[in-house]
Amino acid sequence: MKADYLIANGRVITTRGSSSHPQTGPAFGIIEELAPGYVLTQGKHIVKVTASLAEARELCGPNTQELDATGMLVMPGYVDCHTHLSFAGWRDSELGMRLSGVPYLKILAAGGGIISSVMKTRAAAQDELFQFVIEGLDTMLTHGTTTVEAKSGYGLTTDDEVKQLRVLKTADEHHPVDIIRTFMGAHALPPEYTNSRADYVRLIIDEMLPEVARLGLAEFCDCFCEDKAFSLAEGRAILNAARGLGLELKIHADEITPLGGAGLAAELNAVSAEHLIYTDRADLKRMAEANVAAVLLPATAFILRVEKKPLVKDMIELGLTIAVSSDYNPGTSPIPNMQLVQAFACYHYGLTPAQAFAASTINAAHAIKRSMVCGSLEVGKIADIILLKAPSLDFVAYHLGTNLVRTVIKAGQIVVEEGVRCNG
Repeated sequence: MKADYLIANGRVITTRGSSSHPQTGPAFGIIEELAPGYVLTQGKHIVKVTASLAEARELCGPNTQELDATGMLVMPGYVDCHTHLSFAGWRDSELGMRLSGVPYLKILAAGGGIISSVMKTRAAAQDELFQFVIEGLDTMLTHGTTTVEAKSGYGLTTDDEVKQLRVLKTADEHHPVDIIRTFMGAHALPPEYTNSRADYVRLIIDEMLPEVARLGLAEFCDCFCEDKAFSLAEGRAILNAARGLGLELKIHADEITPLGGAGLAAELNAVSAEHLIYTDRADLKRMAEANVAAVLLPATAFILRVEKKPLVKDMIELGLTIAVSSDYNPGTSPIPNMQLVQAFACYHYGLTPAQAFAASTINAAHAIKRSMVCGSLEVGKIADIILLKAPSLDFVAYHLGTNLVRTVIKAGQIVVEEGVRCNG
């Protein structure tokens, strides 16, 4: 059977050979470049990646459509492995407080932050929430993201958490971007439980988690282990209950204080721990030994003007899987552009452009257990391919905030053309 598409003459960037194991240590950021390179797709899958035009032509037939990628990077679609996509309303009203130096925890204590988003999301009808999600997905897609992980956590009641996850499920069924769903009822303590936090933890364990599992609405469970959020003991109880119901584990860890969430992630053999700004080397070592991926969120740290930085060099030296994600959310990272996030990873956290590329594609796929289907351009994988008007990865990081994506192919279909959403 002949190919549907031949993407020809571009600079093909990929990480073949890293699907079964992530890029870590000295191998982190080792990329393969084919210039010129050729990628062929048939149906939903990639059938050839080669530097040989003759080999490419062998798979072409009279109905094969050729896309000329001269002067462009040809890359796998971005895998945004940590987002809070399902929300209603923005929190731009908090910007002045942040710029004047008010700490996030004080904004949260005053009813802002996550709690503000909770009130808006609870009030939103399911159709309204669906439109917010679709708008976010469209923007992500036009900037090159083809797979996202998306969390609940702005409902904090059983009905509203289920509402968020159902919206994400429906969006996944109607939008080209693949959505990996995470239950995060342990995102914040809702105001009605201010004086009875143990009751809320019990609600998560006894009611929310069983209902989410019964309905098959989530693959992962995440918990915000942080001062003013959930303690290590509470997180341990919630995550153990989630595991008992068949969910994989993630942890928001050490974003604002060195609470030890990364150590808990290692103890529980979580798939990933996220943020990690205050994680010390000892807990990073424990994460490495337990194969817990480190998901870095540099855009959030930049927006919150956090001077402390995670121990990225230690992470590389210890052999951790490093992924980079947007943390797209209504308050602390309203950024759907993974090209910009790549740049923040370079400028703010010190990754090279090649490392930031690997962290936002193949390693990000590992962080959501999708490395065998997406995250690199390889034969047999889903044909999630983006074409950028850029000569190199350095050019992408250098052009801070510019959308360089011209074409997006999702599962073998063109869904963005000349930077504009189309089809699907």
